[in-house]
Amino acid sequence: MTKELRRLSIVMLAMFLALFASTSIIQVAQAGNLTDAPGNTRALYDSYEIQRGSIIASGSPIAQSVPSDDVYSWQRQYTDAQMWAPVTGYVNPVLDSRTQIEDAENSVLSGSGENEFFSRINRAITGQAPRGANVELSLDANVQRAAWDALGGLQGAVVAMEPSTGRILAMVSTPSFDTNALASHDTDAVDSTYDQLVADPSQPMDNRAIAGNLNPPGSTFKLVVASAALASGKYTPDSSFPNVAEYTLPQSSSVVRNAGGGTCGGGDTVTIATALRLSCNIPMAELAVELGDDAIKAEAEKYGFNKQFSMPLTSTASSYPSGLDAAQTALSGFGQGQVTATPLQMAMVSAGIANGGVVMNPRMVDRVIESDLSVTDERADSEFGRALDANLAAEMVSMMTANVQDGAASNARIDGVQVAGKTGTAENGSTRPFTLWFTGFAPADDPKVAVAVVVENGGGQGQSGSGNDIAAPIAKKVMEAVLGK
Repeated sequence: MTKELRRLSIVMLAMFLALFASTSIIQVAQAGNLTDAPGNTRALYDSYEIQRGSIIASGSPIAQSVPSDDVYSWQRQYTDAQMWAPVTGYVNPVLDSRTQIEDAENSVLSGSGENEFFSRINRAITGQAPRGANVELSLDANVQRAAWDALGGLQGAVVAMEPSTGRILAMVSTPSFDTNALASHDTDAVDSTYDQLVADPSQPMDNRAIAGNLNPPGSTFKLVVASAALASGKYTPDSSFPNVAEYTLPQSSSVVRNAGGGTCGGGDTVTIATALRLSCNIPMAELAVELGDDAIKAEAEKYGFNKQFSMPLTSTASSYPSGLDAAQTALSGFGQGQVTATPLQMAMVSAGIANGGVVMNPRMVDRVIESDLSVTDERADSEFGRALDANLAAEMVSMMTANVQDGAASNARIDGVQVAGKTGTAENGSTRPFTLWFTGFAPADDPKVAVAVVVENGGGQGQSGSGNDIAAPIAKKVMEAVLGK
């Protein structure tokens, strides 16, 4: 080889190596930055050329993609959009934004997940159009409809779940919004709709079932306090407390009264079982002080308080704070003070009691289904932990059943079915409307569904409504839908 040819070969090799290095840097090291660059609209358009998979409930799509005549190729459409909004959320290619299941399961729906790798290869080989996988939810369309209709125009939320599995059967939040309006490809229309929703004081985009501005759980939290008492080994349902009409909070001049203003039934003493059945505040406040905030906090956390859950939607953690003083601990005895909860959390309390003391992790997705109907991902049930021994859980069931049969939760009764439950009427200051609650399960002897209902703004009745008047009938209709009543 001549000297000139050798030099030319070296120069050519150097140029090749430089070209290889630069393209590698662009394609690998800088790929993410280039894809995310605001001016790279081609990458944005390409990402929406794939037909997005459907979100399915009870065998029918509640979110699906149909062809569009613009640069985004596909238009997302939602069925019964407002009813399903807190579940599906929306996806918008104009804003490149996603929420709820559309966001949490985006890699599956868009076909970019690891489990869809071989499906992508197969479609490329066979010449099939690229397509995302379908996500089949655990939610039951009939139960969702019953919860939606029962809430009506009230501001609140419902969660229903299977106690033995943690599968979510219904998740409704009202007021809601039309996800189709936020899936539009009209930028100006989407921006206007979004701004109106954000400015709405009723916060329709909040999923009150698992997030938003959390409410005090009121007397539904008495279940956690009673559970802590039984778990301590120092108390039984028949343990008694002085039956008085007024109770001054420890280290405070504030006075607590029962809802009716008098004593908790007749007699000089009142049992834990009676206090739960009649939903009396004073004996539960006394019990909370005796237990102490550490014991109540520990029991609350066994049911899921102070923890976020991914279902795959991520919940806001319900709160039982640390280091409460004696007065705040007393208030927590009937779900007031600094205690806050989501309907999901209170449904988990009932579900854990119904499931023999074992709390299951909540989940909303059953499986991922490819376009050829093959199942690539079957979601499994999992335990969160044990909150209560089975024999003690049975005692809780008995007390909750009495609450519905002959107590403060009578409006949750279902003909021919034993229902276990607990109401709550939480105060929000001296002038603001009450927050109304119910949580429970049915049938009490063979639980198929646990439910929690919250109704905000006093259900339109200010401080006149109660959990039994407004929340319990809603829960009844949801349980009836599950049981086919």
